[in-house]
Amino acid sequence: MAQKLLSCLMGLVFGVTGCTAVPLDRRHDALTQQSTKSVSASAPLASITGRPAQNPTGQSDARSPSVPSARWQKPHIEATDRPLTPVGATQESAPTDEADTNTKTVLASNSEEVPVPVPPATVIDTGTYTLNLGNVLHLADSQNPNVAVARERINEAYARVERAETLWIPSLRAGLNYNHHEGAIQDVAGNVFNTTRSSFYGGMGANAVGAGSPAVPGVVAQFHLTDAIFQPKITAHQASARQFGATAARNDTLRDAAVAYLELVRAEHALAIAREALANTEKLTDLTRQYAETGQGLQSDHQRSEAELALRQEELVSREETVQVASARLAQVLHADPSVLIQSGEPSVIPLEVMTLDGGPASYVATGLSRRPELAEQRHLVCEAVERLRREKYAPLVPSVLLGMSYGGMGGGLGSSIVNSNDRWDADAVAYWEIRNLGFGERAARDETSSMQRQAQMREVAIMDRVASEVAEAHAQVTKRQQRIELTRRGVEAAQKSYALNVQRIENAQGLPIETLQSIQALATAQRAYLNAVVDYNVAQFELSRAIGWFVES
Repeated sequence: MAQKLLSCLMGLVFGVTGCTAVPLDRRHDALTQQSTKSVSASAPLASITGRPAQNPTGQSDARSPSVPSARWQKPHIEATDRPLTPVGATQESAPTDEADTNTKTVLASNSEEVPVPVPPATVIDTGTYTLNLGNVLHLADSQNPNVAVARERINEAYARVERAETLWIPSLRAGLNYNHHEGAIQDVAGNVFNTTRSSFYGGMGANAVGAGSPAVPGVVAQFHLTDAIFQPKITAHQASARQFGATAARNDTLRDAAVAYLELVRAEHALAIAREALANTEKLTDLTRQYAETGQGLQSDHQRSEAELALRQEELVSREETVQVASARLAQVLHADPSVLIQSGEPSVIPLEVMTLDGGPASYVATGLSRRPELAEQRHLVCEAVERLRREKYAPLVPSVLLGMSYGGMGGGLGSSIVNSNDRWDADAVAYWEIRNLGFGERAARDETSSMQRQAQMREVAIMDRVASEVAEAHAQVTKRQQRIELTRRGVEAAQKSYALNVQRIENAQGLPIETLQSIQALATAQRAYLNAVVDYNVAQFELSRAIGWFVES
């Protein structure tokens, strides 16, 4: 009770900074929110692929995910209907739904889009396993080691808070000591004489020799009052900063997982495009060979198609490499075995409605500045620097305290005899003031902490600039890449019609087979352009979600 009253009194005297840290009793709630706020394979996300994730045996795996005990372990897949939860739920002053209707997250396929006019990726292998986007986000949230480390740092920070809040509480010591003296000794009157004596002490405390108090008190409280007053505030701001830092790490990891998954989707469908182009080129090569053998075509046309066939075969090998690399990079984010190929399971590539843009970049910049956990983290670091500066300002005015009490049994006598044993009780209360290094040390300490405060404030400004730039950049990418989708879609449709018309002319003997070569090339180029436009658009939406500090919402 006395500790609480004294803490309240000091809070009234010194609590004028306007910096509020997360209370200690919120630690377990915050950790629970961080650890249970897992992104599951929700119904909208599962509808992207139209089927649950499959393991290598083809069975649906509904086991709960767990952190693997070994470094490489196939991730467990959880297919649930839980809604996606916001990453920023623990942030301070989170905008309400009414204030952020322009950033509502849907994360579902756009039902109005036409089927993607590129070949479906149908890579099936017994040594692979399939994950959809919901599985990937969930596994990244629950198994990524960077997220786990960031959350564990919260435990470390709150342990420091508990240690700082116990500075008022005395420590207990118990022990014993034996002392023996031979030869000259001086009494309190200044007389020097020879003697031999021994003494023994045991109980609460130790090193009780002669008339002085035990050098090691049994109950001791020794601290600087400024540390007892300000250190809990300093460590509380550190802990709050760690909480927001963990949220930022989770945001980054979920963004990285989504981007890695979309890059895998891009690689798989680029491989499918390469396979279709190779098949078309093989047909063209056979036709030019037949025309050349019958004299209806030129041998140079056949050689030209052979050269194109070699290029298509080389492109296929390159695309297969890209798929394996994308799978390995996704496995790294998921803490999975990179030697086992991951499949996206996406039968088609369509634009996702991760978020609906209802305003200009300025409104989204304002949202990012209010939601980004990196800014909340830095604000608490600024408050921590403020408390450290106040601690140094008050240090010369507030005393250090030493409270000690010892109780035990002591006996002694001449020579080596231990007699006249009896109880002994000692108590000491000391308060002293200190001006370090004749005041020069005090000034240096204040200058140092003042500089640390200014640095923290400038870092906050720099983070604000970075957040605003990231939001504006991601907003521009979303809007412009959305326009690219329709343009490239029309290009694919035109290329498909051109190829079909050329094939029809050849079948009707109205032209030479080599005339279809350019349409094959144009079709593959248009399909890749559409694929890149869609994937780039989906990536930009996840980048914007992360930039405004609100990764997913139910």
